[in-house]
Amino acid sequence: MKKKFLSLGRQPFANKYQSIQDKYKKKEQFYDLQVGFDTKTKLVSILKTVPSKKMFDKNYPYRSSMSKTMLWSFKKFSQFVKRKFKPELFLEIGSNDGSLIKNFKKEKAICVEPCANHAKITKKMGYRTYQFYWNMNLAKKIKKTHGEVNCIYSANTITHIHDLDQVLKSINYILSNDGILIIEDPSLLECIKIGSYDQFYNEHIHIFSLISLKNVLNKHKLEIFNVKKLFTHGGSLRYFIKRKKNKKIRINKSVKKQFIKEKKFGIDKFKIFKKFSTRVNSSKHKLRKILVRLKNSKKKIIGYGATAKSVTILNYCKIDKNLIDYFVDTTPDKIDKYIPGTNIIIKKYKKNSLKNIDYAFLGAWNFKKEIFKKEKKFLNKGCKFITHVPYPKIL
Repeated sequence: MKKKFLSLGRQPFANKYQSIQDKYKKKEQFYDLQVGFDTKTKLVSILKTVPSKKMFDKNYPYRSSMSKTMLWSFKKFSQFVKRKFKPELFLEIGSNDGSLIKNFKKEKAICVEPCANHAKITKKMGYRTYQFYWNMNLAKKIKKTHGEVNCIYSANTITHIHDLDQVLKSINYILSNDGILIIEDPSLLECIKIGSYDQFYNEHIHIFSLISLKNVLNKHKLEIFNVKKLFTHGGSLRYFIKRKKNKKIRINKSVKKQFIKEKKFGIDKFKIFKKFSTRVNSSKHKLRKILVRLKNSKKKIIGYGATAKSVTILNYCKIDKNLIDYFVDTTPDKIDKYIPGTNIIIKKYKKNSLKNIDYAFLGAWNFKKEIFKKEKKFLNKGCKFITHVPYPKIL
C-alpha cells in the first residue's frame, strides 16, 4: 500500500529548458509532484510518473562531465573496479556522455544510453553503444551478441525507471552467475536528514534506502554484499550486489551497519516522512522570507547552478525573476534558456560571474565544496551564498 506524505505542487519537467522561441511556440507540460511511501517494501517513490520518452531524448541537457567532482569520483571508482573485480565485460546502464566508461578499455565495455546526444559522444569515442532504454529486449540483444556480463554498473539511472521488477529481471538475465551489479543513487536517509526535498522531481521516480532496496532485490534472489557512503549528489550510497547463491563473496559488515543506522532513524516508518513533510513546508516559507527581505533591501541576487533539483525548489516556493535575476551555469545546452516553469533566464558562467553580485542562491548545493574553492576570490570580497539545506540560510 502506497501512502502519500508530500505534495510539491504543479511542477514542469525538470530538464526541459526552453529558449525564448520555445516559450512562444511550445506550451510547457506540468504534472502533480506527489511522493509516497510503500508500507510493504518501504520504498519511497513519486506517485504520478512521466513516461521515459518524454524525459530522456536527443536534447537531454545533463552532462556528468561538467563537474570535476563527478569526474574525479568516476576515475577513482573505475580504478577500484578494475583492481577488485577484474571485469571481462563491463556494462554501464545510463552511460551519459562517457565520463565513467572512458576509464575502461573499449573492447571490454558496453554503453547503454537512450539519449541520442549523449549516445553520439560515446559512439564517437569508439565504445559499443546501444541507444535504447534498458529492458528485457535489449538485455537479450546484448547477451546474444556479446554473451553474459560479469560487471554491470549504473549511477543515478535505475531510480529513473518506473518498473523496478522488469529492470532487475533483465539484469538477472544477462548477469553471469558470479557477476556483480553495482548501483549508486541518492541516499533516502541523507535526503530526509538534511531536508533535501529537491531530490524529488520527475526523473527521480524512486529514492532508495538500503532497507527498501534489500526488499526489492530479494524477490529476484539478489542481495547487497557491500555498501559505501558517497558525498556526490548531496549524499549517495553505492550498493554492491550479487546473486544469493554466490557464496564466494561474504557480506561486508557495512551492510549491517547501514541497516541498523536506517532502522534507528526510522526510515522504514511512515511517521518519519510525515515529519519531513512538515519541515519541507517550513523550509519553503523561510527561503522566501530570506529572498524577499534581501530584495526589499535592493540586493542583487542570482542563482548558481541551473540544476534539475533547483527546478523543484523554484516552482514549489514560487520563486521567479522578481526574486532571482538570473542563473549562471556551465552546461552548453542550458545557456540562454529558461529555468522550467519560471521566467528566470540562464546565462553562461564566466570567471567574473559573481562580480558586483550580493547573493547567489546555491542551486548546485551538492557541489558546495567545489564551488566555494572556485569562488574564493568573490567570497572574500563579500559575495554570499544562500542555501536551503539543511535549512534556509545565508552562508
